[in-house]
Order: sequence, then structure tokens, then C-alpha cells
Amino acid sequence: MSDLAIYDMDRTVTRRATYTPFLLHCAARRAPWRLLLLPVVVASMLAYVAKLIDRGRLKEINHRLLLGRRIHPRDLQPLVQSFAERQVATNIRPGALSAIARDRAEGRRIVMATASYRFYAAAIAERLGFDDVIGTGSITGLDDVLHARIDGENCYGAAKMRMVADWVDRSGLRGKHGHVRFYSDHASDAPVFEWADEPVAVNPHARLAKLAADRGWRVEDWG
Repeated sequence: MSDLAIYDMDRTVTRRATYTPFLLHCAARRAPWRLLLLPVVVASMLAYVAKLIDRGRLKEINHRLLLGRRIHPRDLQPLVQSFAERQVATNIRPGALSAIARDRAEGRRIVMATASYRFYAAAIAERLGFDDVIGTGSITGLDDVLHARIDGENCYGAAKMRMVADWVDRSGLRGKHGHVRFYSDHASDAPVFEWADEPVAVNPHARLAKLAADRGWRVEDWG
């Protein structure tokens, strides 16, 4: 029976969010002219704040603006790898490294569950020693070309819990996994916090700090 340690990525393992920086990294290196579209990117963010579009649609719009409607893996992978190298070198919380080492020493299966696109989160996770990654998927064509469309659900909020549960089923772990420890910085992960045996609020924002205090969840500062 395998114990699990499940980690959110953005602002939990990393100090800063990664999605927009990833798209900017790609645009600057592959098609700098796309940076001229930043006012449209900002407009899409305002549309999200105004609840005119949801988070998934926001991702698809900004992906299309800054990375393009479609991209072949041979063009995408160098961008993914260079971005992952930079994130691991400059954007990882020291406490995350300590927690990963502790969970590894305890023999836990270490899993990343993130709303970020899986295709680049996996490169970061691999460098940090994660065993599995649950993340937002992207539609790929028969020629493996990646499209600016989400495959399935955006791995956020209640959808993240559904995707974690689906991963448990697909991994043959339903009823077979042991203790589950879950780390996140954000109250949107409340469904996974409630499901886990050991919820840990990491550098929590105000709403999660209050929720953790009300529920008696442990709070950690990872620097």
C-alpha cells in the first residue's frame, strides 16, 4: 500500500505563478512580435475578472495569442526544457525541496496536481523528482501537433479533485493507497484538502489561512 504526497505547483512548490511567464518565455524566443499582443492578453484577463469568461477559456485565449493556435513538439520542447531549467534554478521554494526530500525518505509516491498545462509542468516535476503529474491537458492532433485548446477540464477547484480521483482510479490505487498528504497555497483546493488525510497549507493567502485555522490544518512557511 503506497502512501501519497500530492503537491500543488504554482505558489506552493514555486514562489511565483508559472503560466503567463511560460507563455511570455515562448513568445520572446519563438515569435517576439507576439509580445505586441500583450494589451489583448490584459483585456482577456479583465474579461475573466469581470466573469465574462472562465479560467479555462482565459488559458486558451492567451495560449493562442502568445504561443499560437498550433505548435509541433520539435518546436515546443526546447522552449519547455529551457523554461523548466529556469524555474528550477530561480523559482522553487526552499521548503518545497525539503518537503519533497522528506516525503521521498518516507517512501511516499510523490504527485504534482496543478492547474498549469501538464506539458510544461511535467518538465519541472521531473527535475524535482516527482513520480506523477496531474495537470491541465492540451488537445493534440494525429500528427502530435499541440493545439491551443484544453483537453478535458481545467485542473482547478472541484475539477482538480475529480482529476485526482480519476488518476487514483487509472493508477489502480482506489482502495489501495495509504495515507494522503496534500500541500497547497490556495483555498480553491479546498476539495482536495478535505479529501486528504493530512492537509498542509503552504504560505497560505488570507482565505486559506482562515480556512486552515477553522479546520485545524497545519500551516507551513516554505520561504
